[in-house]
Order: sequence, then structure tokens, then C-alpha cells
Amino acid sequence: MSTQPTAERMVALAAALRYHQHRYYILDDPEISDAEFDAIFQELQRLEAENPALASPNSPTVRVGGQIAERFEKVRHPGPILSLANAFAPEDMWAWRDRLRRLLPEDEQNRLAYVVEPKFDGLTVVLHYTNGDFVLGTTRGDGEVGENITPNLRTVRSLPLTIPIETEPIPQNAAPIPSPHSSVPAPTRLVIRGEAYVTVEDFDAFNRSQEEQGERTYANPRNFAAGSLRLLDSSISAGRPLRLWCYQALILEGVDPPPASHWDSLAYLRGLGLPVCPEVRRFSDDQFEALIDYLTHWHDLRARLPYELDGMVVKVDSLALQERLGFTGKDPRWAVAYKTGGEEAATKLLDITVKVGRTGAVTPNAVLAPVAIGGVTVSAATLHNEDYISELDIRVGDTVLVKRAGDVIPKVLRPLPELRDGSEQPWQMPATCPDCGQPLVRPEGEVATYCVNNACPAQLVRKVEYFVGKGSLDIAGFGSRQAELFVEQGFIHTLADIFDLPWETISQMEGYGEKRVENLRAAIEAAKARPAARLLTGLGIRFVGSTVAELVMAVYPDLPSLMAADEESLSAIEGIGPKIATSLVEFFARQPNRALIERFAALGVRMTGDARKMAAGTAQPLAGLTFVITGTLPTMGRDEAKEYIEARGGKVTGSVSAKTDFLLAGEKAGSKLEKAEKLGVPVLDEDGLRQKG
Repeated sequence: MSTQPTAERMVALAAALRYHQHRYYILDDPEISDAEFDAIFQELQRLEAENPALASPNSPTVRVGGQIAERFEKVRHPGPILSLANAFAPEDMWAWRDRLRRLLPEDEQNRLAYVVEPKFDGLTVVLHYTNGDFVLGTTRGDGEVGENITPNLRTVRSLPLTIPIETEPIPQNAAPIPSPHSSVPAPTRLVIRGEAYVTVEDFDAFNRSQEEQGERTYANPRNFAAGSLRLLDSSISAGRPLRLWCYQALILEGVDPPPASHWDSLAYLRGLGLPVCPEVRRFSDDQFEALIDYLTHWHDLRARLPYELDGMVVKVDSLALQERLGFTGKDPRWAVAYKTGGEEAATKLLDITVKVGRTGAVTPNAVLAPVAIGGVTVSAATLHNEDYISELDIRVGDTVLVKRAGDVIPKVLRPLPELRDGSEQPWQMPATCPDCGQPLVRPEGEVATYCVNNACPAQLVRKVEYFVGKGSLDIAGFGSRQAELFVEQGFIHTLADIFDLPWETISQMEGYGEKRVENLRAAIEAAKARPAARLLTGLGIRFVGSTVAELVMAVYPDLPSLMAADEESLSAIEGIGPKIATSLVEFFARQPNRALIERFAALGVRMTGDARKMAAGTAQPLAGLTFVITGTLPTMGRDEAKEYIEARGGKVTGSVSAKTDFLLAGEKAGSKLEKAEKLGVPVLDEDGLRQKG
């Protein structure tokens, strides 16, 4: 058989398999028997084995997996993959609608319409297609950076590896290649947000099989989906009964005209052959009451669907209005998740303890006899405040009803007094702080109780933990134990002291040998170079998390400039509301806080913004160059090195090839260094990179 006919035959077989997989896994309407499907599959598999140069990376045969990864490569998303604000009652939904209308001019309010769709309980994934081919799939990660799980996603049978899917079957003996029958054009670039999930029936069957074989079982379908797609061996992922829903086009290029609404974009995705959930409804603004009624009965939908939901999502339909409404903090203004009625269980309240937070607020928490709720073992829950306990007459020793509020946070709903035996004890907020012994204060008119001792070690420990954590300065090797120890020893009185620790004294302490001290000291020194948004996040200013800090530092060149800003200027920033602006201005108006920033600067902590946001026109000395980073650099973390390269026009990839221009190597460079040397790729250290950039 000549090469050309073989190539044509392989393309025809692949197209037939894609069509029949679509009929089976997405439409649930197969046209051929399993034996007929297997015959086509085996023929293509045989031809690919005989002609590996002709095999496509998106062939249906890759569903069996087989690639084993050492780790998952980090991938920065093309834009933020945002989370959603929650609503728990009809009045929350009406308030959300009122906010939308206030934010829109009167002539645009009448364009409001809404799409309601299930909130799937699985693993969020981001899918990339180029010219109709599936090229990349990642986890959501932290919303900015995810993990590359492409080989595992290729094994999910409801995920088309090539789009559009033909709408008519291709003859098994087709030659030459038939033309596609779909009228839906393939985009040049498509990035989709979706959810990997497993049906309840498949989940239960898998767990039963695992139990019979003495293997690990999973607590719930969500954990199962996440764990299955984060396996390093994709052949194991291929054996898992995973499915997929696609529910948002993040980027859509090469289609003219593009869909103008979310409703139309879902129809477009469905037309390409992508799995789009049919349980989607559209409501006009004057049907909002009907929308609320639909939401309040979503448990009826949950009961009849074969997969798990943890709520419903309501989105503004018009894409133009979505863009106009924008977002605040980490949440889009144009969408909200509606959640009610998390699963409940009764258990014993063993004790009530209190914890002092970094703001000084003292929160009572329930210590529970462990109980399974929604596949998760719960042994602690929030009790909110003293009034909550008093009004519900919750007593230590009670049997209490516990709910995972919003399907996530455990909460004590109420006691079950009918089960009391007389041994239960009423509870009162302690008079003094459990950590510093100073009197607790409850301001008039407030429900919260506070430790107002600024020197309280519990507050300072929590502030230090937050400051050095991954979401803030991300100081490797500096965890809760170090925070507690260094505060207890008197080494840290303010956050700035973290950068001025008495290393000679620490090196004499048990457990702090030369290497450990050296590593911790280097990690703290490296943290000084983090972008100022990280420092701003770590300060723990009310309403200012990492997303808000990024938004602010994208506008102001450095922290001193931000300190001089007024509320009006801050409120003008997209995504910054008046509460955030007031909180920032009030924080920097206090002299101790200004002195803290000045001390940070004096200790060499970076005051300027993210290198990726350098002003337009900045020199691009690394433009057109491709880098790979490996090993541990002296002062830069990998993310900072990547930002440094990209800010100067360079590109960073995950693996060394003949197209790599430079390998940036630190200590313990490993196999990438060996490969670079073998291919003749130039190797730079950190100093060499700075000289080039």
C-alpha cells in the first residue's frame, strides 16, 4: 500500500472514530455496535504502528494514555480564571440584580438577560484549541497559573481532540478523504473553561471495584475527578470513567461574526461538537422572578441528574455587558453562584475553643465528634460569635446539627435539645485572651470580641504566617513553627523584623544547623525581590487580597506612590470599590504603618511593581529569544525569572529542544542541563541573564 492511500485511510478512520465517539459519549445515541467500533479502532491502531510518521498527536487512539510525567509543568493562563461570589437566598439574588442595574446606564439596563446553568462539582479545566486541534489542557490552579495535564485530558473520551465534529458518519472504507459535513466553522484559536466530572453511578462502581481489590477508594466524585486528572501516568487516567462539560468560551478567534451573547456562544460550542450541558436556561430581565423560582427548586434538578452539583450559576447573557460590568477583587460582577442546602449530619459537640485571628478577633469554634458529611470527615466547625451560641442555646455536650455551608465550610446549625441527658454545660466567652492573658473586649454594638493587646503573640504569629505564606511573600522553609518560635523568642515584633533576624543567635538554637540557616536566610533574602503586590498582600489590609493588590500595583509605580493616593483616585481603578479604597487610605494614614513601609524599604525590600507591567516602550533586549529555566537560582524564584525574561520580550518554555536559545541554570540543574549541553544550547547563570537583559 502506497504512503498516500495509507495516509488517506488513516484520516478517514480517525474521522469515523471521532464521529462515533461523539454519538456515544456526548449524544448518548450510538449508531454502531461496540464490535464494529473496535474493528475501526484496531485498524487505525495497526496502521499507526506500521506508519508512526503519519500518526496524529490527536488520534483517537491516544485515549488509552501511556505517557508518564515526572511532574506537571506550570502554565500561565491567557487571562484570570475567576472564581464566583456566592448567593444563598432569593434576597441575595435580587440584591445582585439591583447592583447590576445601578452599574449600567438606563439605556443598557433593558438589554439585561440571564443564563442559568448547573454548577458542576468536579475539577475546573482550561482547554486550548488551535486551528481545530486540541493542543493544551490545564487545571485552574490559583486562577493565574495552572498545571499542564494535556496527556491526561486526551484520555477523556467526551473531549473532542479535533473540532468541528462531522455531523454525518464517514464511510468505513472512505477514500479519498471525505469533506466535513458540519457547517460550523472551526476557530483559529479557542480557549474554553470546562469541568471534568464523573457520574455518581460510575463513581460508586469504581469504588466498589477498588474495595474488592483492596485498593484506595475516593471520598466523593469531586476528589475522584481531581485525583484522576493529576496522575503522572496517563494510562491510569485513561482507565477512569471521566467526562467533561464545556461552559464558557474564554477566547474565540477566527470566527466572523463572533457570538454576541453567552447563550449564543454555548450554541456555537455545541455546534463544534463540544460537550455542552443541555440543562441551561435563559431568562429575560422581566422574567427575573421566574428565574428565582427556578433557582429555589434547583435541588429537584440535582436529584434527577446523574452527576453531582453544588449549586447553580447565573450569568449576564450579553458579552458586551459582561465586559462593561467588569469585576471586583477576584469575582466578576456579571456572574454569581447560587448555593443552598448543603448536606447535614448530627454529631456530638465535645468542646468549644476560641482562636485569636491576626486582626485580634476572637472566634469560637466547635470541636466535634468526627462525622462524614458529603464524603468529607468533619471534626470542627464555626460557631461565628458569642451571640450565635447564646441565641441558639448551644451547650457543650449537645448533639448538634452540622452542615457544610455552601457545600464547603462546616457550620453548627442548631442543637437538638430533645436528645439532652442533663450533662450538657452552657458556654461563655472567656474573660481573658487564651494566648496573652489580657482582658478581652467587646465593643458596644458589635457582635465580635477582640483581644486589643497589640503585643498579643497569637495575633503577631498569625500575621507572620500570612505574610510569609504562598499567597504573599512565599518564603520557603518559613512556616507556622518558625512564626511561633521567632515571635516567642522575641526576634519578631513587627513584620519588618522578618528581614532583620539575629542569625548568629538562631544558628545556636537546637534544630538550626548551618545548612538550614543558610537556606532560610537565602529564602528571606530572595523574598525581598518579590513584586510589591506580594508585599502589599502580606500586610493583611482589610479587603486587600492578592487580586486587589495586583490591580492597585498595576496603576501605581511603587508603594510610596500608593501611600500618597486618595480615595477618589483609588476608586477610579477598575475592580476597586469604595470600601477597598477607604481601607487602603486609612491603613496608610496611620503613622506606625507608614513607618513599617519605610523600614521595609531601608532593609532592601522591593517597593516597585511587577516586572511584567513595565511601561510601554521599555527596551526589549530578549525579544525573540526562547529560554528554559532549571535548578535553583541564587536570588530569583522561577516565577520571578520568568517574569524578568517576559518583561524584556523573551519567551519561557518547559522543555529543552533545538529551538531553545538559552538554558537558565542554577544549582541542581539535572537532566535539562545535560540535554542542553548535548544539543549545544548556551547555558546562562543568573548573572549572565542580567547582563543580557
